[in-house]
Amino acid sequence: MTAEGTAPAASRARQGSASSKPASARAAGKAKKSTATRKPKAGDAAKGPSQGEGKDGVDEIVDVEAAPEEELEAEPEEDAREDQDKQEKKTVAARGNGFVISTTDDDDEPAQRVSTSGATADPVKDYLKQIGKVSLLNAEQEVDLAMRIEAGLYAEHKLKEQREELDAEGRKELRWVIHDGKRAKNHLLEANLRLVVSLAKRYTGRGMLFLDLIQEGNLGLIRAVEKFDYSKGFKFSTYATWWIRQAITRAMADQARTIRIPVHMVEVINKLARVQRQMLQDLGREPTPEELAKELDMTPEKVVEVQKYGREPISLHTPLGEDGDSEFGDLIEDSEAVVPADAVSFTLLQEQLHSVLDTLSEREAGVVAMRFGMTDGQPKTLDEIGKVYGVTRERIRQIESKTMSKLRHPSRSQVLRDYLD
Repeated sequence: MTAEGTAPAASRARQGSASSKPASARAAGKAKKSTATRKPKAGDAAKGPSQGEGKDGVDEIVDVEAAPEEELEAEPEEDAREDQDKQEKKTVAARGNGFVISTTDDDDEPAQRVSTSGATADPVKDYLKQIGKVSLLNAEQEVDLAMRIEAGLYAEHKLKEQREELDAEGRKELRWVIHDGKRAKNHLLEANLRLVVSLAKRYTGRGMLFLDLIQEGNLGLIRAVEKFDYSKGFKFSTYATWWIRQAITRAMADQARTIRIPVHMVEVINKLARVQRQMLQDLGREPTPEELAKELDMTPEKVVEVQKYGREPISLHTPLGEDGDSEFGDLIEDSEAVVPADAVSFTLLQEQLHSVLDTLSEREAGVVAMRFGMTDGQPKTLDEIGKVYGVTRERIRQIESKTMSKLRHPSRSQVLRDYLD
């Protein structure tokens, strides 16, 4: 529904609004026919302003035709009781907590009370109890609410575009239609909250809390109310189901996984899972990647890749066994951990290398150390070493070749042969 709705819809909403205005507004015209001033009693001054007087002590104007002479002389306490009786007739409120239904306008949405009394430790139970107090709507009521929403949107558009051209009475009437449209929207929303709960139950146990699923579904319900077109002739629940499911599935794709997967890939993973379950029932065994690829019209390599994406990560602290004494992380090898025997062997090798390099000249030892990265772990090129010593790369190559020939001599290489294994 958009702001460009038809003007007749707004006209129908204004005609319906006349019957829902308070009775006190219609009685105001009768009070103008004839009025009389009630004389204050002697004790009224000591008691302050009475029930029939205003804040400034001005006498109340009452309807002579509607009130006998005895009522004009009524005590303030009797006036207060009469006002209370009138208020009780206007609104019939539930004695408990939750929603209050106003009888002044049967089409108004239920006004919700914020209360904490009677709450339980289960928030889901409390929520279901609250939304269960709103009665479901039939098709005629849904259309009526949708028309009021459309009229409110049209009135809002008209007030925005033609504010300067309208008089005060016209602007006031449009504001009332806008307010009525918002109330109709809230009524349509609250009457369909149970639909969200029924759909959210199907997605439990997939990485999101039940209340979070309901909240995301409610956002989809709001979108459905804003987009619903009653002129198509469909039930609102049929139309809203698609928007609610979309909101829930999108939220699960964004929030349910530890590692976020794009929405389009999540759809492929879900499709693969459905086909795999169906083929398991048909074949009586797990289908092979080739069989799945043929069914899904993709390559076997793509099927294996999608299956990897669909795997959920598990915690390294997941307990194993019946007693739970060991954890999953205890069974995984740490590839970066240093084996004590290898650490000792490496330390001895470094000591032997330094002792062999000490038998060379300072330049020869420096060239070999930088060439093989023995100082900082980063091997250097001939050009980089040549810049350090201020010679050409060819000269560094000659020094390296001569030094390696010296290191191959048995007197130096014998101590390093044990580390070749």
